[in-house]
Amino acid sequence: MRGRRPGTRECHWLRGPRATGKADRLRLLCALLCHYDPLKGHQRRDPEEPMAIFDRTDASRRSTGMTRVATALTLVFATTFLVGVAGQRSASAAEPPVPLGEAADFAVLAGTTVTSTGLSVINGDIGVSPGTAVTGFPPGQLNGSIHANDGPAVRGKSDLAIAYNDAAGRTTTDVVSEQLGGTTRTTGVYSSVAGTFNITGNLTLDAQGDPNAVFIFKTTTTLITGASSVVNLVNGAQSCNVFWQVGSSATLGANSTFRGNLLAFTSITVGAALEVDGRMLAINGAVTMDTDTITPSTCAEPGELSISAPETADLGSASPGGVASANLGPVTVTDERLLSEPSWTATVVATDLVTDGSPVRTIANTNVSYWSGPATSTTGIGTFTSGQPTAADAEVIDVQRTAYTLTEGTGNNAATWEPVVSVQIPASTVVGEYTATVTFSVA
Repeated sequence: MRGRRPGTRECHWLRGPRATGKADRLRLLCALLCHYDPLKGHQRRDPEEPMAIFDRTDASRRSTGMTRVATALTLVFATTFLVGVAGQRSASAAEPPVPLGEAADFAVLAGTTVTSTGLSVINGDIGVSPGTAVTGFPPGQLNGSIHANDGPAVRGKSDLAIAYNDAAGRTTTDVVSEQLGGTTRTTGVYSSVAGTFNITGNLTLDAQGDPNAVFIFKTTTTLITGASSVVNLVNGAQSCNVFWQVGSSATLGANSTFRGNLLAFTSITVGAALEVDGRMLAINGAVTMDTDTITPSTCAEPGELSISAPETADLGSASPGGVASANLGPVTVTDERLLSEPSWTATVVATDLVTDGSPVRTIANTNVSYWSGPATSTTGIGTFTSGQPTAADAEVIDVQRTAYTLTEGTGNNAATWEPVVSVQIPASTVVGEYTATVTFSVA
């Protein structure tokens, strides 16, 4: 239809007589004309092509191929798909991540040497500067490149020093015991009275639904993890947002799982058979490994804010002067923008119903009412609010109305509801073919 915005989907209402041997009656049906969706890649359908009308008034459902000249009043919906623009990443406590710069290009980066014993697997680049020695590959497996005091290594080391000082200079939000094992920590900047951290057993980092939650642990001396210790991430926490600033050297126990970016002033010793989801970055000393697997962590890419609506719905039948009303099926908003504090508003509006040809006849959109009802399902954290919780709250959608909202959200989320649309058929309605568009959108 003319004036349609890019990224919309449309369906049309048609009205016509049904010969029953009695007084003329009106059937309200819903069918979809699919137009190209630049975000979803749907195939365009020519509005002049035959379309399938599903008439549930029969004892069994039947599909009838027909042109737009139809003996039914058909209600068709246009759904606008919007790309959500993700805001600046921030943790719920407004703590930004430590900027690694070009140091982020390395899985392992050292000042003097990088040494591996056994069959270590490094899924990324190895760098060393100002030293040049890298040993143990082979027999170790390197899925990346070695940079021995070359340009990338020099720049990476420079950015590592900047990142280390950034982390060390962060304002501590919580002073805790040096023993992190057996505890759960939420987003924040942590230090200990003793100036060191130990992990014996499991440490859990809980993002509380915020995919941008940042965890920074600062020591003035050492970080030591016990054998078989584990750093667990829950409720949306990401390894890319975990930082360990170590004032001297770090020693990671054998058969452990370690997560985060380890920034050591001196050296790092990675025990046997460790799984590292992060980076081993030592400014002045060596990084030593023994049959370990190291994979640099990357943050998930923000997705989109989108809305989808039903393709077909049958509104039943009504006589002139009567009302046709039906549940339209699920409407869903999906928010994958990875925002710390997301919010959105979904809206709905209808056009007039008009006939094709001449003379043009109209059923005003002031005869079309709508209510969203309660959510049938929600995911994520936040307050989901219906614009019209009950039938008594129904609104005429001759102007844009709020269908659903999310406020006080955290992280990705989704909501589904099954709205009801009613059409008051004026008693003076002339039998003919009428079309209209209902648009759902979200922003």
